[in-house]
Amino acid sequence: MANLFDILPRGFFNYLASNAQNRIYADCLELIYHAYDREVSYRIPRSQLRDILALYFLENHVEVPEDMEEAGNTDVYQVASGILRRLSDVNVRWLEEDSDEDTYEKQIIMSEQGIALSEFLQSLRKPEREEYAGYIITIYSVLQNQELLREHPYLDVLRPVHRQAKLLARSLKRLATFIRRVIEEMVKEDSLEKITENLIAYCDGSFIREYTRLTRQQNIHAYRSVIRERLEEIRENEPLMQRMTEELMQEEDMNRTEAGDMIDDMIRNTVRFLYDDYDQIMSEIKQKINLYMQLHIGHLRYLQNRGADARSVVEQVIRHISEETDGLNKRDYLPEEMQNLFQLGGMSYVDTASLRYPRRTQRVQESSEDVIEELSDDALAKAREEQLREANNPYSQKKMRDYLDSRMQGRESLKADDLPMDTKEDLLSILAAVAFAGDSGYQVKTADTYVETDSFSVREFEIRRGKGNGRDRDGT
Repeated sequence: MANLFDILPRGFFNYLASNAQNRIYADCLELIYHAYDREVSYRIPRSQLRDILALYFLENHVEVPEDMEEAGNTDVYQVASGILRRLSDVNVRWLEEDSDEDTYEKQIIMSEQGIALSEFLQSLRKPEREEYAGYIITIYSVLQNQELLREHPYLDVLRPVHRQAKLLARSLKRLATFIRRVIEEMVKEDSLEKITENLIAYCDGSFIREYTRLTRQQNIHAYRSVIRERLEEIRENEPLMQRMTEELMQEEDMNRTEAGDMIDDMIRNTVRFLYDDYDQIMSEIKQKINLYMQLHIGHLRYLQNRGADARSVVEQVIRHISEETDGLNKRDYLPEEMQNLFQLGGMSYVDTASLRYPRRTQRVQESSEDVIEELSDDALAKAREEQLREANNPYSQKKMRDYLDSRMQGRESLKADDLPMDTKEDLLSILAAVAFAGDSGYQVKTADTYVETDSFSVREFEIRRGKGNGRDRDGT
């Protein structure tokens, strides 16, 4: 592994390490970086950048760096020019100076390291919001384009697909790791009104909009299925795999064995993430959101009730301490004179409130008569047919067990895609079969995604042969 500090200039981080002046240099670097937004390249006249930095010192009343003030550079234009010289120094090299070949005007060029540092500082100051669903849609669109596979299958298809999958994995892992900070931003508010507004925003779907759009787009599951099929087709296509291997050999200067192993790893890792790791990460995020939202609601209740009378609060505290000492068996360690302090629930006695009086049955005050109508033979036959029809439940447990056995036909598992959903009766049969699966000797595992048809949509599930009486719904 190459040493990073052999690549960077010796004083690359010096101006960010000074506690007294690091903010000035960070702000100046960001202003310079944004000055190139409307340029066609990272090249701009030196006088233009000098004016931008001078305006920054004037408008924000920024103090001149001490070393420049001691040198007598108090004019804002002199200070701005001094900062440009320092950032262009050979030991710093955030910027580079050059001259225009036609006008001989001095130009400032932002170095590659300076661009990377500016983008890094900007991402720390204001992280860019990523669209999680966009990664999957991009992968789907690339794999559906057959023209790209015919020309450059590795450069135009596999490499961008693998890169988009890695970016999605990185983004979701970051969200799963730091979701607590996002919710703490909601909970840190002290006012009841503000916390209530945050909770309403969560219920309306405004909480982490990118995650909400990813979970609510039902076609994401369909995209994932197509992506897996396309990648499996690519892996089984030997001529296409050889073309990608040769393309990678030329691009990365590898031998055939290394290139072939890398191609296979890229396909396998992409499929594994989109089908195994993706579901695990999404399940973890959902569990954390539910947990932290419960804490959020608890904090809301605390703010709502903290104005209660002091006596009630003291009683609750003493009762909680008493219950804790009971559960932890710590009363044996208390002095004898303190035992009576924790006998809140220990006293028992019998009084009139402990007696239960039998309830008197209501007496019939008036007699009543019902007129019995004798049914005809046709009416009796019709009533009998109606009772038989009601008794013949098409979705009974026995019929649903026979339904699953007939669909399994020796298979170990069955997914929602394998069952017909053309009519309403088919959908009711699927729902009843899943409901009785545990009692019929099967196990059901559901997912957060949906299977859609022209008329219905149902959550994705998998039925497996097992001991029964067990379901795996949302991790339970």
